[in-house]
Amino acid sequence: MGRYARTLGALGRRLVQMASVVVGIAVINFFLLHLAPGDAVQVLAGEAGSATPESIAALRAQFGLDQPLAVQFAKYLASVLTLDLGFSFRQGMPVASLILGRIGPTLLLMGTSVGFAVLVGGALGFAAARHAGRPLDTAISILALLFYATPVFWIGVMLIVVFSVWLDWLPVGGMAQVEAGLIGLAYAGDVARHLVLPALTLGLYYLAVYARLTRAAMLEAYGQDYVRTAVAKGVRPRRIARRHVLRNALLPVVTQLGLQLGSILGGAVLVETVFAWPGLGRLAFEALFQRDLNLLLGILLCSSVVVVLANLAVDLLYRVLDPRTARS
Repeated sequence: MGRYARTLGALGRRLVQMASVVVGIAVINFFLLHLAPGDAVQVLAGEAGSATPESIAALRAQFGLDQPLAVQFAKYLASVLTLDLGFSFRQGMPVASLILGRIGPTLLLMGTSVGFAVLVGGALGFAAARHAGRPLDTAISILALLFYATPVFWIGVMLIVVFSVWLDWLPVGGMAQVEAGLIGLAYAGDVARHLVLPALTLGLYYLAVYARLTRAAMLEAYGQDYVRTAVAKGVRPRRIARRHVLRNALLPVVTQLGLQLGSILGGAVLVETVFAWPGLGRLAFEALFQRDLNLLLGILLCSSVVVVLANLAVDLLYRVLDPRTARS
């Protein structure tokens, strides 16, 4: 009972911290966005071309932009605490509905990219550490350095040129062929084909990071006393590498994964724009240019919640890999 009580207590404290972080992020986002010049009314007036000062004032009053900033902030904070993300006057829909329609593709893209980067990058780092100083280690290190140093947008463009334009193997962009009317497994296969290039583009950089990190962590673990003891006992090298070295080398990888979740979500904005992927990143890009502050605030808040929850999952995974942390 004591162990479960400690676990529940730690989880409760972490949830309170998460809620505080999300509210703090919401406050910072509100003031940062309102410091930027322009709003949705100015964009609408510019598109209309003949908007009068009276019509602009009426739109500001309708959107609540004529009120003092403190009043707008108080209303926004009250809405956030009641889980009301507001209304997008630019799109003519509730912000929550717009986000729910786009968050699935973003999570699919992020999950696929992270899974690919961790699994393939970890395998490459494992192979490089097992053959340290040999040609395979050199080849993997050069490949990882190449992916690490190459800009993400350039990788995306080159993948499009090679696999979509030259070879015509994969679609250029989008999430599925809407006009094909596919359902079931056929639709899932079509989505998978459209997912390959965006996931590769976003995942190759992080593949390089996890390959280099896994290699360095394994080489450090090989110098520890428990590994030398296992070698002295005659344990087979493969078993030492898998059961003793790799398990401890995964700890910094998991830590780095938790730290990079925010940057992965930020990279999804660029990738979704390049490949016309209908996710939160592309929606945020459109909202930014349209000065749709309600929608942009909702997207940023939802993104922060996703990152915070993902970090909680990473912490739980860390406790599984290293049970000693469960005592703290």
